[in-house]
Amino acid sequence: MTLDPDTARRLRDGMARGVLSFPLTSFHDDGSLDPDGFRAHVAAQIATGPGALFPACGTGEFFSLDEDEYRQVITIAVEEAGGRLPVVAGIGYGWAQAVRFARIAEEAGADALLVLPHYLVAAPQDGLVAQLEQIAARTRLPLIAYQRGQVAFGVDAFRRVADIPGVIGLKDGHSDLDRLQRLTLAAPEGFLFFNGASTAEIQARAYATVGVPAYSSAVHAFAPEIANTFFTALRDGDDGTVEKLLRDFYVPLVELRDRVPGYAVSLVKAAARLRGRPVGPVRAPLTDPSAADLADLERLLASGLDLVGADL
Repeated sequence: MTLDPDTARRLRDGMARGVLSFPLTSFHDDGSLDPDGFRAHVAAQIATGPGALFPACGTGEFFSLDEDEYRQVITIAVEEAGGRLPVVAGIGYGWAQAVRFARIAEEAGADALLVLPHYLVAAPQDGLVAQLEQIAARTRLPLIAYQRGQVAFGVDAFRRVADIPGVIGLKDGHSDLDRLQRLTLAAPEGFLFFNGASTAEIQARAYATVGVPAYSSAVHAFAPEIANTFFTALRDGDDGTVEKLLRDFYVPLVELRDRVPGYAVSLVKAAARLRGRPVGPVRAPLTDPSAADLADLERLLASGLDLVGADL
């Protein structure tokens, strides 16, 4: 496969410039895909200046999309991006199904692929490497591996992953900084890393200490004003602003998120709806927040926006 050597550079430049946007996938109240709502949401996300766009990933409910819906989502994201920033499409399940999604993303014009953790089963290190080898051999798009859940690379396996033609980066969701430091030290020059922990801002300073300053931001999907203020403060060493946002917004958000499984996505969508964004409900097996939790979310969101001089 022939890879575009410019993609890694564009991603690196974008990761230094802004947070990584993981847009929500819009659904109608009956659960059907809302392409117009998604287009409006993506356009609004791009207008706030993220470093890259990652449609149909975890926050975008990749796991609930069929192949036709996936094609629409990636096509819209590519059209709205218009080449101004990289579009990295999520793919997943076993490698055979991941390749089907990879081909759709390639046809739709995506720049790269984020390989989400495989479905259900635990696997040995050799199998984790083989999964990426099988996908990389069948797409011309660069791959970013995502270690989270049942996917966790040891140093030896990681070296093999980094040697796979087409694998250009690693997203980490384990927050094991000892392991991650070992991986960054073992990586070839130019290999990309970014922080993919839930509510990544909570651990952004810690990740930066092991050489991983870039991160994805779910908050950007509903409050880019907060996400961008935090990113700028972190980049510029404004510890006062970083700590105030952590203490008064991000930590309470995590506490609210942890009340119910799936709230890492459901709360994000609910917060976007509170701001009038056309994203609709989540799809089962996720559930929308309870009335009490939604009320707490609305108060927290208004308070967080006030911290950065924005309105609900």
